[in-house]
Amino acid sequence: MRVWLEADAPRVACRRHGPTVIAVPWARHGAGHTRAFDAQTAWLAAECSKTASAALMRTSWRTVGAIVERFVADRDRAVDRLAGLSRIGIDEISYRRGQKYMTVVVDHDTATVVWMADGHGKAVLDRFFDALGTARTELLTHISADGASWIAEVLARRAPGATRVMDPFHFIAWATDALDTERRASWNRSRRELGDAERARALKDSRFALWKNEADLTDRQAVKLTWIAATDPRLHRAWRLKEALRAVFTLARTRPRAALKALDRWISWARRCRIDTFVDLQRRIRRHYTAIRAALSTGMSNGLIESTNTKTRLIIRRGFGFHSAEAIIALVMLTLAGDKPTLPGRQPRTE
Repeated sequence: MRVWLEADAPRVACRRHGPTVIAVPWARHGAGHTRAFDAQTAWLAAECSKTASAALMRTSWRTVGAIVERFVADRDRAVDRLAGLSRIGIDEISYRRGQKYMTVVVDHDTATVVWMADGHGKAVLDRFFDALGTARTELLTHISADGASWIAEVLARRAPGATRVMDPFHFIAWATDALDTERRASWNRSRRELGDAERARALKDSRFALWKNEADLTDRQAVKLTWIAATDPRLHRAWRLKEALRAVFTLARTRPRAALKALDRWISWARRCRIDTFVDLQRRIRRHYTAIRAALSTGMSNGLIESTNTKTRLIIRRGFGFHSAEAIIALVMLTLAGDKPTLPGRQPRTE
């Protein structure tokens, strides 16, 4: 059954805009659908793919995109997302093969996305600070980010008064990479210099035992570590360095001051350990020393923005790819930047 609704929409002669149709309460100006139709389509777009939304609502993929843009524009018309920012997180996310990235900025206090743009690098991040303005930039107290040099350079230039916080996950990952480099070096020594194929094979199979947290080791992995301690003291010392650095991060959750002292002791140990990869690692940590200390003392991390990136990848995967970064950004802003759309006639669910 088909239903046609007709309503008068008188034309008026506006002195500023000329002849135009007056606004009606049940549809947005210039839209070919009612507000209820737009609201239901926006809700579907937030919950499933745009293709499925278009099929269910019997419209086109592009129309769903236009409805999403209209919904976000209406929702955010009276909202300045860059107002009142104090603690923010900055990161980049890959959205397509071929080094295609987007830059994301989140608000730690509201757990929402406040800015997103296609591309990455100093020029893109400068655009965010241009939009934020000098006065509001001076209100920033903490900025969390990874160890990317381009982020550090822009923050030093555009927000020198804010404390840069180095995401702890990344310097633990650096330690894991240093350990794996030492494991491969030990494997090569066994295979090439000593000609011990059996030992080389055992070292090759020890990757997960060395990577894993000590408390989470299986019995078999614990035996493997005991064997490494007895046969390769250098590799076992590298593992202990990795675990000691992880313990610094764990200690910071309950005793931040003790963690700061433990970090200094770790740097001193790594400087004297005579394992090149960890000597290089302590130099790298010293370059980011202030930002890492800020992470240990404040408890801030990039966990929120990593969660945002995971949800963004889910949006991309759910849509089986997108024609443009703008389409991804529109859906991210729809779902992660404020109140999500609700079905017409339904009250939003409260937790």
